[in-house]
Amino acid sequence: MTNDFDTMSLADYLAAGGRLTSPANVPPRYRAELMKLMATFVDSNLAGAAGFAEQINGGPGIKAREASARIVAEKLANADRVLTLMGEFGADTARYVDQHPWHTRLPRDAEIEAARVEQDMRLAVFNYPMEDWADAVVMNVLMGHAVCVQLEEMFQVSYQPLAEALRICRDVEESHAALAEAGLARLAADEAKLQPNVDYWLPRVATSFGLGSAERFEQLRDMGLRHETNDALKAKWKARLHPVLEAAGLNI
Repeated sequence: MTNDFDTMSLADYLAAGGRLTSPANVPPRYRAELMKLMATFVDSNLAGAAGFAEQINGGPGIKAREASARIVAEKLANADRVLTLMGEFGADTARYVDQHPWHTRLPRDAEIEAARVEQDMRLAVFNYPMEDWADAVVMNVLMGHAVCVQLEEMFQVSYQPLAEALRICRDVEESHAALAEAGLARLAADEAKLQPNVDYWLPRVATSFGLGSAERFEQLRDMGLRHETNDALKAKWKARLHPVLEAAGLNI
């Protein structure tokens, strides 16, 4: 006796919530979209870690610097988890990391949605430099919550090995968001003037939710690579962020 999946096409199988488990059973179009998804995650973590590493010595005391160094190390570990999966699809993982200047940034005043500074797949927000410790903390609060929302979406992906890796990454990023919130609370208690930093980073972080068309969203949803729209994810981000900023005397 056969079950329904035995007679389904692969497209119907994925649209019905089916999962793929190895590169051997991944069709070309699905592979291309999956690799794009993984590359964006890896590149964003590598670029984000490189940018934040430059701010570690600006932390107020050893504990703050220790927490910052931990965030950098764990972002690199998250990148490695997903890059390992890319290697199973044939990516040259050593060259991928070592031959690219992940620390490079656009000028601070570059327009939002400006062209990427390098030929990589980092989210646009990681093309902008952080000015100082307070600026880095604000950026990490805003982006930390965005990443958590995005990973809640991403770990439902239909490629099972990636889903499992991203579930671990989500838990790590939740801890990073909590550390950033604690840093923000300390700065607010010291009466730091942080609203200009919020105003600078908020629209740049918002671009990480994308502007994809409804047609493309449907295509990715049919492949099990997307589940919620960009607008829905952005609304979740703002709902998470609002009480955090409000507690620090800041606003969206």
